[in-house]
Amino acid sequence: MRHRSVTYSPEATFSALADPTRRAVLDLLRKGTQPAGRIARAFPVSRPAISKHLRLLRRAHLVEQHRQGRLRVYQLNPEPLKTVDSWLEGYRSFWRTSLAGLKAFVEAEYEKEQSRGKRKRHPGSRRNRR
Repeated sequence: MRHRSVTYSPEATFSALADPTRRAVLDLLRKGTQPAGRIARAFPVSRPAISKHLRLLRRAHLVEQHRQGRLRVYQLNPEPLKTVDSWLEGYRSFWRTSLAGLKAFVEAEYEKEQSRGKRKRHPGSRRNRR
């Protein structure tokens, strides 16, 4: 096996992930190494179509292929997904900030409603009579 430095292309990674079938293949490979035939049987499309998806995933370095006897076996290579994770981190940060702001707003409004409700009750109102 040759040792070489691999540069992962973010464009190739995002392009490969754009297709729902390729994402489903990656989900399948998350469970473990799979032969090409088993991967193809998991989908309602032709084997040649799955073969093309696997080739694109291989070119994007998202899967690795090796032979076991007569079988081509595929396994997930999660390394290029770090680029996706880094890109998503900015959005996670945005949503954390936005949701924290929304939570503070809702809690403040709830407190206002609670204090208004307490002020509206009068000693002679039906709620306070027994």
